[in-house]
Amino acid sequence: MTAPAPQRPSDAPDGPGAPGASGCTEGPGPAAAAAGRDGAGLADAVGAGAGGVKPVADRPRISGAVWGALAIVYVLWGSTYLAIRITIETMPTFLSAGSRALTAGLLLLGLVAWRQGPAAVRVTGRQLGSAALVGVLLLTGGNGLVVLGEHSIPSGLAALLVAIVPLWMVLLPVAFGGARPRPAALGGVLLGLAGLAVLSSPAFGGDIAIGGVIAVVAATLTWAAGSFAARRISMPRNAFAASAYQMIAGGIASLLVALGRGEQHGFDPAQVSGRSWLALAYLVVFGSLVAFTAYAWLLQSAPLTLVATYAYVNPVVAVLLGWLVLAEPLTGPILLGGAIVVAAVCLVVSTERRR
Repeated sequence: MTAPAPQRPSDAPDGPGAPGASGCTEGPGPAAAAAGRDGAGLADAVGAGAGGVKPVADRPRISGAVWGALAIVYVLWGSTYLAIRITIETMPTFLSAGSRALTAGLLLLGLVAWRQGPAAVRVTGRQLGSAALVGVLLLTGGNGLVVLGEHSIPSGLAALLVAIVPLWMVLLPVAFGGARPRPAALGGVLLGLAGLAVLSSPAFGGDIAIGGVIAVVAATLTWAAGSFAARRISMPRNAFAASAYQMIAGGIASLLVALGRGEQHGFDPAQVSGRSWLALAYLVVFGSLVAFTAYAWLLQSAPLTLVATYAYVNPVVAVLLGWLVLAEPLTGPILLGGAIVVAAVCLVVSTERRR
């Protein structure tokens, strides 16, 4: 999970596969070097503002820029699970998660104020409280619990478990009096739960830590709850500023959790390995800023059914990277359960987008 969820009314589509259904979570404008104007970067993306969604007739369909931005989201967000695993080799759980979110949020807030002016980051007390609530759910509960889970389960398995978030996004509206999902979507949910059972089966045999599985599954529920809440409470209109406040609030809350857990005791920054520092920097810059910008741009520039494919491509990237870089085993339950979950998410996303 790598970026905060976008907010209404400017850019938040309904249904699974929508923002936050992942980073984390969380604008228009081009992203990095692959989207928008040639060579346009994060500053240009933020400078473009967070205005309303373009009319459908004016949106480019599947251009080279769209494929480039998709590649950024596929690879960078898929790689964050590996980067998290490397970060926590020598860094405490919530200290690293909180530092990442807080740093990325402050950088993004400063960038928005610089490119769009101080007015872009002004919010009401109610909007700030809403952004803080969503940020705590997404980043302290969602991302923080994923980091906690990766202490005891492979990064690829964590990514596959996180892929069930869109399934919860189908069920949550029903719990609050919303419309019942279509039969095909409900079938996808049931199929996804079956895949979750297969993925979790080694934990009951003692092959993997059940605590890690429970932590990541709990993370998917809090992430889904944060995404659900973000669409129904008063949020800052500027999507970039809202995401920045979410990351700042989530980062502060994660650091408080770290202090409550006593993670600061015995922690010596000098003992952190160089590769853990590099992984943390990668998470801040590429996971939370570059990929977020690419994803936010895609929401306004590409068909949502295409954008939603990140939900089932990211786990595949994560599993492959974990296998290649950390030699994480590709066991039968991971391969079978992962295939079932990816198929279920694909079914749910494609069904719900046709509503």
